[in-house]
Amino acid sequence: MLIFSASGIAQPSRTFLTVNVWADHTDWTYKTGEKVVFHYNVTLNNNEVPNCKVSIQLGPEQMQPSRVMNKIINGHSSIEGGTMTKPGFLRCVVTTEYEGKIYRGLATAAFEPLKIQPTTQLPADFEKFWSEAKRQAAGIPADAKLTLLPDRCTEKVNVYQLNVQAYRSGSRVYGILSVPKKPGKYPALLILPGAGIRPYPGDVETAEKGIITLELGIHGVPVTMEPLVYHNLAGGALNAYPFMNLNNRDTYYYKRVYMACLRANDYLCSMPEYDGKQLAVYGGSQGGALAIVTAALDERVKCLVALYPALSDMTGYLYGRAGGWPHMFNKANAAIYARPENILTSQYYDVANFARFIRVPGFYSWGFNDETCPPTTAYATYNQIAAPKSLFLIRDSGHHLYPEQKTKLYAWLADKLLVKKE
Repeated sequence: MLIFSASGIAQPSRTFLTVNVWADHTDWTYKTGEKVVFHYNVTLNNNEVPNCKVSIQLGPEQMQPSRVMNKIINGHSSIEGGTMTKPGFLRCVVTTEYEGKIYRGLATAAFEPLKIQPTTQLPADFEKFWSEAKRQAAGIPADAKLTLLPDRCTEKVNVYQLNVQAYRSGSRVYGILSVPKKPGKYPALLILPGAGIRPYPGDVETAEKGIITLELGIHGVPVTMEPLVYHNLAGGALNAYPFMNLNNRDTYYYKRVYMACLRANDYLCSMPEYDGKQLAVYGGSQGGALAIVTAALDERVKCLVALYPALSDMTGYLYGRAGGWPHMFNKANAAIYARPENILTSQYYDVANFARFIRVPGFYSWGFNDETCPPTTAYATYNQIAAPKSLFLIRDSGHHLYPEQKTKLYAWLADKLLVKKE
């Protein structure tokens, strides 16, 4: 079996007391105008808690609740959640307090999600803008440097820290490169990171199965330093990096990031060990966004995996519905960031716009209860993709990955990369 790393997207642990919420349709999916009933209970040691005071909030996901109420329940209870007249997601959140701690559960009903369309606009010069960005970035010498990491190498794999010049002279990007030792030609996998600033272990296990892997960091700093360094960067120079230079499409933070992903592929494709045929990109959250962007910009990519993609339909909040991470236009941020120049920049970087240009097979997965990368925004992106696509839903999942999702995506990638089963 192939093993692919998935930093920062592990399944959450179970809580001491559990608030269970579910929709009355087993697939949690409804037609517009159809009413949903939400069911809920509170359990401790798998027994329902009697005389339990709960607070209930109902409304479109990520928006101010349209209904709030308090009840005392004895065991299973239910509430009519209403309906939606347009495609979207309606959420029920139930909370309770037990021994001074707040416990929370939620369920999110989908209303014709395959009809959700993005609110973001596609700029008329979108393709021209990115073609020029690629042209300029391609003119920068890669100046690749490899540093062997002996303590990470195995009997079958050599592990390096790679750094290459990308985007402009002096701007470098780092990652962990894992290469099978056995002479031969291998497919390659670019692993793109979720949000944050941290070190990376590399994906040695997958390399041992016969795939060159490159786990990329995007912030232009080495990815093998002590954790305290990244903690200080997150609170200092790189604090709120998704908002940096949002007022200018040419200097926005993610322009360097998007180009760095292509430079990483440049290196993989230049390796003598690469088979010259099978290049995949993979990531979740911010990494899911980068996987879609990279596949759209780079015709060398033959397939992709994107889990709950961020940076998708970010302007949703300006139209009365959920917008994508980093939520730059939500109620908390709109007063500062909802300005014409910022909105325009977001359109050039919105993953929903890149999705229109995907031409290769993709595996996609998310859950309806994701509060970081809302399903409304995931579908707004997914529905723009005309290429072959496979969607695996685990409806009650949030911003995390279940083992079943891993199993599905591993099998899909192994098939696309023509990896022989052991």
